[in-house]
Amino acid sequence: MRFKLKSQLNLQPASPDIQLPPPTPGQKYVLYAHVPFCESLCPYCSFNRFLYQEDRARKYFQRLREEMRRVADLGYRFESLYVGGGTPTILPEELAATIDLSKSLFGIQEVSCETNPNHLTDEIISILAGRVDRLSVGVQSFDDDLLQQMNRYQKFGSGQQILERIQSVAGRLPALNVDMIFNFPTQTEASLRRDVQFVVDSGAEQATFYPLMSSPSVERSMQVLGTVDYQREADYYHILSQELSRAFVPMSAWTYSRKGIAMIDEYIVKYDEYVGTGSGSFSYLNGTLYVNTFSLNEYEKALRESRFPITATRTFAKTERMQYRFMMELFDLMLNKKKFHQDFGLPVELGLFKEMFFMSLLGGLRTDGPDFLRLTHQQRYLLVVMMREFFAGVNRIRDQARRALHPSEQLMCQVDNRVIVP
Repeated sequence: MRFKLKSQLNLQPASPDIQLPPPTPGQKYVLYAHVPFCESLCPYCSFNRFLYQEDRARKYFQRLREEMRRVADLGYRFESLYVGGGTPTILPEELAATIDLSKSLFGIQEVSCETNPNHLTDEIISILAGRVDRLSVGVQSFDDDLLQQMNRYQKFGSGQQILERIQSVAGRLPALNVDMIFNFPTQTEASLRRDVQFVVDSGAEQATFYPLMSSPSVERSMQVLGTVDYQREADYYHILSQELSRAFVPMSAWTYSRKGIAMIDEYIVKYDEYVGTGSGSFSYLNGTLYVNTFSLNEYEKALRESRFPITATRTFAKTERMQYRFMMELFDLMLNKKKFHQDFGLPVELGLFKEMFFMSLLGGLRTDGPDFLRLTHQQRYLLVVMMREFFAGVNRIRDQARRALHPSEQLMCQVDNRVIVP
C-alpha cells in the first residue's frame, strides 16, 4: 500500500477556472467543512492548520460560507455535514452561522463537529445544542506525561480535568465522541488500559482510537514523542479492543459505540463521494480527487474572484476506485457485494481477485447472506494498518501542498517554540 499510494496520490495542477462537477442524480453526498485554526499546534498533526488570529478567522468563516453558496449553485444536496479542523469551535458564533447556512442551503439533517477539551463550556455547548448532533472531542490521551509531551497539558489541563469536562457535558448533545490515539512511543500498557477505562467512565457514547500517524512535515516536531514502534501496534490494538468490549461494540475498525447505540461515523467511510469546503479540504467526485488550496491568502482571493479554490486534482482508474471502495467498506466492517457489482460492472471476486485472495487466505472475510462480506473480528487490525497507510499517503498530499505555501504562511504552521505569526 505504501508503494502504491506514492504513485496513486500524485496530484496534477488545476486550471484557475476549474469547477466541481454537478451532482449525479440519485447519488448521496456528504459535505465537509474545514476550519484550519488552532490555539496551539500539536506535534503529530498533519492537517492544514494555522495559529489562531481572530480577525483572520472571522474573515475565513465568511469566505467558507461563500464557497458553500457556490456549491449550492451547482445543485448539490447533502444529508450530513462534517466540520473538522483545526478547531471548528474557535469562534462558536461564526460556526453557528455556518451550520445554519448549510442547513438552509442543502437540507442537512445531521451535523458532526470536532472540538477540543477547553471548549466544553456551558456557553459553547449551548450554542451547539440544536445544531450539532455528534460532537467529537480531541483528547488523544488522559496520561499527563503524554499530554505534556504533546504540549496539550498546558492548554487543556490534566487527564483527570479533561475527564471531568467530558462528564460535565455528556448527554447534553445527541452524541459525544472521544478521539484517542494509541501506540505513542512512551505509552505503556498500563497507560493504555487507563485511557480505555477513562473513556468508559467518561459517559461518551462513542470512542475512536487512531494509531499514531505522522508525515514528513511533522517528523521534526514528532521527535519530542520518540520513535514509533509498529511492532507492538497490533498488541495495543487488541488490548484496547478487548477492554472496550465491556461497554462498547465496534462500528468500524477503530470506532466503538456504546452497546445499543448507533452513531454517525467518519464521513469518508459512510459516503462514496463527498464535497470538501474550506482551505485544505478534499472533494471526491466521479472518481476524481479535488484539492483546495492550503493557502489562506489564495483561498480568500479565489472566493473574492468568484471561483472555486481548487489547486490540484487526481483522476483514478477503475481498479484504483474499486480498491478504494473495498478498503473503505471493509474498514466499516461490511462490503456490499451487490452494490459493488452494480457500480463497477463485475463482481468483487473478479474485479479484485488478488485482494480477495489475500483477505480470504488470512481469514479476514466471512459471508453475511448472499450480498455481503463481513470483516472478521480476528482480522480487524488488518484494516487499521491499511487505513493508517492510506491516511499517511493523504498526509503526503498535505505535505506537497504545505511546501507550496508562501514562507509567511509556512511559519504559521510550524510546531515549536519559535512560531512566528505574520
